[in-house]
Amino acid sequence: MADECFGHPRLAALYDPLEADRGDLDAYLLMVEEFGARRVLDIGCGTGVFALLLADRGIEAVGVEPAGASLDVARGKPGGARVRWIEGDATSLPPLEADLATMTANVAQAIADPDAWHGTLRGARAALRPGGRLVFETRDPARRAWEGWTRRESYRRTDVPGVGAVESWHQVTDVDGPLVTFRTTYVFAADGAVLTSDSTLRFRERQEVEADLAGHGYALEQVREAPDRPGREFVFVARRPGA
Repeated sequence: MADECFGHPRLAALYDPLEADRGDLDAYLLMVEEFGARRVLDIGCGTGVFALLLADRGIEAVGVEPAGASLDVARGKPGGARVRWIEGDATSLPPLEADLATMTANVAQAIADPDAWHGTLRGARAALRPGGRLVFETRDPARRAWEGWTRRESYRRTDVPGVGAVESWHQVTDVDGPLVTFRTTYVFAADGAVLTSDSTLRFRERQEVEADLAGHGYALEQVREAPDRPGREFVFVARRPGA
């Protein structure tokens, strides 16, 4: 489970080594090919992992991310100059005429505020060309994934090049209806520093998401299972009607 609050420079630099297994992105790369997308908007791009994979394949990639520290990491990576990086969110994007917009991993759920969520759906639709698609995933609330977000279940120790050993774990701090708040703790062996990052995810029912998409003028094409979490996550494929 990727943490969503890598706005701190020291934590932003940890994202890639701590989340080295990004096999979840394979399904998105296949959909880029399936839909013949040549220009892709990656909403909540973080440190740019997916956007750079796209650029490596000759896709015109645009990454939008509100955390400046994460974008600094993205820009500094090999090939970073090939991606158009935008600091901010999807509520006010320039005209892009994108073929595909994506929200990978926890991005859709991390937009917990209802106004921000609706603004994101509006902004993504405006950034798509007629006939373009929005694809994102969200966990099935019925599976209650947060019950496993404990120190015992999530603890790991990772050797990070240039940093040393880092211990990390998640711990749920509050469950309020569809909102689940958790704290991620990082302990740096080199100097004993302890940093924490708080995140809130909104667990939306499938019917709620479908209604939100319809309300913002999308045509829902499919609801798929996430290949890396079959039966636990929904993948929504929605199209902006038009040519």
